[in-house]
Amino acid sequence: MAVVSKSGRNVTIEVAYAASTGEQVVVLFDILAGSTVEHAIRVSGILDRFPHIDLRADTVGIFGQRASLEDTVSNGDRIEIYRPLVVDPKQARRRRAGQTRKRKDKRR
Repeated sequence: MAVVSKSGRNVTIEVAYAASTGEQVVVLFDILAGSTVEHAIRVSGILDRFPHIDLRADTVGIFGQRASLEDTVSNGDRIEIYRPLVVDPKQARRRRAGQTRKRKDKRR
């Protein structure tokens, strides 16, 4: 899927999304230089495949750094769409640490 510029100024980017089901999708394509992150996501077709994505609520980034939908893309960028966290990472760590302690106590 490509958006071709009349001036020939295109950049190659990818848009990535990991669904809560474990499915990961990365779409690599060319787009007009100077396009926004939002435009790139829409052109990628990921919103058609995952209609539950809400760009106004979900966070996006470029190579793990938070980005705005209005930011422009550069050649080689990897745009990532982040899902909301289901569990606070600190709580998950505490829970895992507690389970490890329980297993160690049972062995004694």
